[in-house]
Amino acid sequence: MSTTTAARIHPTAAALSSTIKHHLLLRPSHRRHVVFRNNTSFSRRPMLTMASAPTPLQVCVKSSITVPNKLGDCPFCQRVLLTLEEKHLPYELKLVDLANKPDWFLKINPDGKVPVVNLDDKWIADSDIITQILEDKYPEPPLTTPPDKASVGSKIFSTFIGFLKSKDPKDGTEQALINELSTFNDYLKLNMLNSFQGPFVNGDQVSSVDLSLAPKLYHMEIALGHYKSWSVPDSLPFLKSYIKSIFSRDSFTKTSALKEDVIAGWRPKVLG
Repeated sequence: MSTTTAARIHPTAAALSSTIKHHLLLRPSHRRHVVFRNNTSFSRRPMLTMASAPTPLQVCVKSSITVPNKLGDCPFCQRVLLTLEEKHLPYELKLVDLANKPDWFLKINPDGKVPVVNLDDKWIADSDIITQILEDKYPEPPLTTPPDKASVGSKIFSTFIGFLKSKDPKDGTEQALINELSTFNDYLKLNMLNSFQGPFVNGDQVSSVDLSLAPKLYHMEIALGHYKSWSVPDSLPFLKSYIKSIFSRDSFTKTSALKEDVIAGWRPKVLG
């Protein structure tokens, strides 16, 4: 998505019933903490005062097609949620059934695509635009990736899709994916061994390029494992270590789709 749409949201009671709220709870103590809660769990964040705590952002995302009231399998939605989590921003999920889009959602974004986030009373679409606005509006902690590193791993997702959809094992799509993964593995290796930096693209700290790439690697791992019985080769140890590191982050585990949703989400492309 590349357009933005401004609108007010007035969801029906039925629409609101599918909302997952991340509430701010203040506990009575000398050192107050803000607790972010969803429908299944909660986690503690760094201390914020009521004056400094931002109003929870409304975020429209894909809903699960396998389990009611769960986050769906959109990697672009997860990228936005990862950014919010890493910046410790409170948010309120509005789960959208993309197979049966409600009227209130189409009023917000006639294109009918997710993610969409309400920022300064405007509904903003496109994960590229959303994450850049979040970086500008909430610069701490910084997630900016230097320009010379911003395109690292950028071709992995498209080559993964090509291999996933392929019906001919000799058409070169698997090798194309391996080539892209090998290039990324070599980058991580040089980062670790020559610059003594890691484990992420920009060194010790996670950045925007990691938050964009990680959900795509998650989909790649699950979909290719299920439909092709394929996994990342052991000859790419730096890539495997990277995947393990970023998948184990609290922000990632909190925003990951169910494996069943990832499998179901890619089924139409596999079956053609």
